Amino acid sequence: MKEQLWRNILSVRTQSPLVHNITNYVVMNNTANALLAIGASPVMAHAQSEVKDMAGIAAALVVNIGTLDEYWVKSMQLAVEEVTSSGKPWVLDPVGAGATSYRNKVLSQLIELKPTVIRGNASEIMALSNYSVSTTKGVDSTHESTEAIAAARRLQAYSGSIICISGATDIIISQDHTLTLSNGHPLMGKVTGLGCTASAMIGAFLAVLPGKAMEATAAAMALLSIAGEIAAANAKGPGSLQMHLTDKLYNITEYEFKTLLKTGGTHAL
Repeated sequence: MKEQLWRNILSVRTQSPLVHNITNYVVMNNTANALLAIGASPVMAHAQSEVKDMAGIAAALVVNIGTLDEYWVKSMQLAVEEVTSSGKPWVLDPVGAGATSYRNKVLSQLIELKPTVIRGNASEIMALSNYSVSTTKGVDSTHESTEAIAAARRLQAYSGSIICISGATDIIISQDHTLTLSNGHPLMGKVTGLGCTASAMIGAFLAVLPGKAMEATAAAMALLSIAGEIAAANAKGPGSLQMHLTDKLYNITEYEFKTLLKTGGTHAL
């Protein structure tokens, strides 16, 4: 698996896929820089008059509802319709799921459009599946990722999507398999939008791995968490972590990746 995931990292670097992001104001700069660092090409566009054209030329779409409003929701729907009609992959990041009835309504509509991958924290995944009365603290999780496994399996069965629960342990669930990744560092939780960065990176890997959504998700999550683990060793706090993380996404070596990767579960990529 280590060799397989590393090859995928090299594929993003060499193919430089164009990833269309309809994402939130808070994270646009960080996610664009992360995509550039791993070798992808980001575009942030949500104008309704161009969003279908942009989705048409991109290799993958990432939809992040962090700062949603009625205009953006329509843009998201138009973009998803375009990529779906052309058979391209798309990622749903359900930021703040469960926080408000409007947010939940929008997410319900988007899930009906069959995302390729849904990535969220434990509270978001639990809220999406209606598994329990789950609460969110802003956009932060109040649950551990392992608490959301049953909810994720229920959501996967309903949506057909690959479900990724991010947290101290990242858990990726398909119809038949579960993969766990145990890298990363607690300091990553002090930097806003790293979950959004993960979703954007998943989009890049989906673009170069058509039909291999679980493998793409695993490669993206492994790269981000290992880079964060290395960055934290050199950081003095959240500010310098962000700087070191971007650098490490850019210059991570095969030796670093393969040496640090920690996987488990009943995976079959």
